[in-house]
Amino acid sequence: MGRSISKVLIVEDDFMIADCLEEILQVGGYAVCGIAGNVADAVALAAREHPDLGVIDIHLRGGESGTAVAAAVRRNGPFGVLYATGNPDHPSLGLAEGEGCISKPYTAHAILAALAVVSEAMARQALPATLPKGFRLLGA
Repeated sequence: MGRSISKVLIVEDDFMIADCLEEILQVGGYAVCGIAGNVADAVALAAREHPDLGVIDIHLRGGESGTAVAAAVRRNGPFGVLYATGNPDHPSLGLAEGEGCISKPYTAHAILAALAVVSEAMARQALPATLPKGFRLLGA
């Protein structure tokens, strides 16, 4: 029996980044259940699709924060969160719900490896000794 394919929600307000990320994730074996560019759309999409994981930008248009997406979606069940941000030391990450964060820009290899670490953390599996470039665990 093979591993189940994880469904991933992308929350990113830059369409070009979101489109490239979708392709990277699909080639990497993930099922992308949708892309949202703001908190309301992301929460509604998650309620409909029940994703396992999310790659979430911290800063969304209109001053919205991706941390609000993670908090809302996690109230409805398990949801592994990987924040993608150009500011990995942003103070909002200190209290944010989620497993990890990766710095932008990232490589395809790094984002796939980081999402695998988030999956392992959600499954309470042993984490790799070496973490992907630009990635850090939250709350560690």
